[in-house]
Amino acid sequence: MTPIGELHATVAEFTDAGPDAVTDGTEGPSVYPVESEEDLLAVRHAVRAATIRAGFGIVDQTRVVTAASELARNAYIHGGGGTLTIEYPVRPDKKGLRLVVRDRGPGIADLDTALTDGYTTGAGLGHGLGGARRLMDEFEVDTAEGRGTTVVATRWASR
Repeated sequence: MTPIGELHATVAEFTDAGPDAVTDGTEGPSVYPVESEEDLLAVRHAVRAATIRAGFGIVDQTRVVTAASELARNAYIHGGGGTLTIEYPVRPDKKGLRLVVRDRGPGIADLDTALTDGYTTGAGLGHGLGGARRLMDEFEVDTAEGRGTTVVATRWASR
């Protein structure tokens, strides 16, 4: 699936450009829609390819793809759809992969409860948000009732 070109200009609003937000110059951010079941599959494939480009081993590839899948599904089911942005942050000693998942939903009323294992508002097992947090090295959630949710999750390649 091809990223949504017109969203590239608005990527800056999704993340706080800190010192590790600089990319290595070979890969800019890519934005993918999360609006349908087909988009969820396309996101998984795009994230898998991104983990390979970022130099992750098979175990970390699986971790990141699993986290992306959970976050994208939450945005689709609970958030009324949204976008997933893939970024390639670098630090002096390592490269990483950052996922920014943004939805248009009602927000999360009680974030602490939503991060608790076993909590679900649907038919799932309740491992989505908390599980995704455990799979990534850095995990931030920006949410408020009535304005949607943005999750920023980063995994660093171990080298």
